[in-house]
Amino acid sequence: MKQTPSFPPDIDISARTDGYARFTFEGRCVVAREWAVPAIREALNNATLHEWAAGQNERDLMYGRGISYGVVLAAGTEMEPSTPVVVRRNRHGGLLRFLTGEYFLMPTRAPFELSASLRLAAAGVPTPELVAYAIYPALGVFARSDVMTRRLPSGADFPAAWSKASKTDRELMLAAVAGLLKSLAGAGAWHADLNLKNIYIAGKDSALTPYLLDVDRVTFSGSNDEAARNFNRLARSVRKWREQRGLDFGEEALARLKSLALENV
Repeated sequence: MKQTPSFPPDIDISARTDGYARFTFEGRCVVAREWAVPAIREALNNATLHEWAAGQNERDLMYGRGISYGVVLAAGTEMEPSTPVVVRRNRHGGLLRFLTGEYFLMPTRAPFELSASLRLAAAGVPTPELVAYAIYPALGVFARSDVMTRRLPSGADFPAAWSKASKTDRELMLAAVAGLLKSLAGAGAWHADLNLKNIYIAGKDSALTPYLLDVDRVTFSGSNDEAARNFNRLARSVRKWREQRGLDFGEEALARLKSLALENV
């Protein structure tokens, strides 16, 4: 059973969406799962969410665009009163990482990530649950933002999982990723940065679940060519990993993935 917190007067209950509440805290805009609100407020008392996570005694460091932290949030259900989460600071990639770094035009990508994750989940696309985000106004129209997501089950990103997989397991992985691509197409979704690192494989054998990451790069056009566009974007990543990093993912396996992903689409 979910805990039902008592909301302070500054929380806008009318702004709730699918179990989220919005509030301001010392000039910051915060959106969080209702059950997580008290813990999020506590975390923000003396720090940003990212700084709070960095200061936890028990934390796992995850490297990507900067450092993300795997920590435990003291909120959850009566049966499981704490929740493993990952906290990251939103940062630009590409050339913008040198120009604006972690500063984005308001309202940053965080609200779009929440919207996309809810829409994807409703369409059956596995993606991390967004627990909370906080936006920190900075200079003029710019702001920084932190995003907290529920930590995924034990697993690995696709390249790491593929490298260790047997022939049988690889066939299962291809089928699972094909299912993910079909789900994306069914949602009318286009992932502009669909690469192998943005697919996380959890579980094993027939219970494999491929999770889609970086969903703030997802848009919903509803066009009929999303299946092919997503596959082509992923195929480019496969070839790049093979040519530049020696990933053992040949054209035969890629053709197999294409057949599975575009079948009856």
